[in-house]
Amino acid sequence: MRLVRRRRRARGRGRVVDPRLEIDEYLALARYLDVRIEHVLETHTHADHVSGHGRLAAATGATIHIHRLGAPDYDHEPFEDGWTLELGRVLVRAVHAPGHRPEHSAFLLIDSERAPEPWAVLTGDSLFVGDVARPDLAVEKEDGAREMFHSLHERLLSLPDATEVWPGHVGGSLCGGPAMDMKVSSTVGFEHRHSPLLQEADEEAFVTAALAALAAPATELPPDRRAQRGPLDTGATELLPLSPRQVEQRRDNGALVVTCARTSSSTRPTSRARLCVTALHGGFGTKLAWLAEPGQEVVLVGRDDADAHLAAGWPPPSACARSAAISPAG
Repeated sequence: MRLVRRRRRARGRGRVVDPRLEIDEYLALARYLDVRIEHVLETHTHADHVSGHGRLAAATGATIHIHRLGAPDYDHEPFEDGWTLELGRVLVRAVHAPGHRPEHSAFLLIDSERAPEPWAVLTGDSLFVGDVARPDLAVEKEDGAREMFHSLHERLLSLPDATEVWPGHVGGSLCGGPAMDMKVSSTVGFEHRHSPLLQEADEEAFVTAALAALAAPATELPPDRRAQRGPLDTGATELLPLSPRQVEQRRDNGALVVTCARTSSSTRPTSRARLCVTALHGGFGTKLAWLAEPGQEVVLVGRDDADAHLAAGWPPPSACARSAAISPAG
């Protein structure tokens, strides 16, 4: 006789927006909250990190959603402006907000049992705390800035002042301007009143100011967006403990060896590493992406395995890079 354990149905239904590549935290949180992840929503095709939507879909059976203008080469359900996803009492409503990319959308969160207006908006890479997204990653920069102006003033800033703003990035990301704050959230009213760019009510003045704030031309940004369009990445990042001899062999074979210090107190690479990037500072993955080539192996050197696992858990440095852990540093 064989005993079969019946799977209990989860009490809640969930969705993940703009997932990072490593999905373990989402799966653990879903188990803790007794939630079944049914949907993965993308605000846009990302330029600064590889999405974990493929891995989440493989692990949970979730459906991937992106605006129809994204037109990726993987299985998904496209949506239009105003599309609404019902998850019990919570409504998720798409607001098309181009400028950063043509398909970019924000998502309103509405508690239907309390009020018809949204209590929060997931702004992705459109409105950040203290700044707005750069407009030159997918279209001609002036056209992008003009679209951004209309998306902000006609779609997002028209929301109630008390609406919480939860952006896709904090300071350190190259997807925004230099005024991006490290705060993870704000409100529509506070940003409208205190963000210098949002104070520009004139379109021409906004375009001029937005373009003047760009730190680097888009052609210098490192990510390979082709990896975002498909096929889906459904695997896992492999982390291998290495001996000093193995590190030297991999370095000689072209691997990028990085000292992933937790703080700036260790600012120099080790004798085996070529550079040092502080793992707990904003923009860790972005900084590494300037140096790691697509397909290049990355060896992370830390004080112990925990350091390397911590660093590898941040957005990966390259669309196709692999990571290996080394313990200890020296």
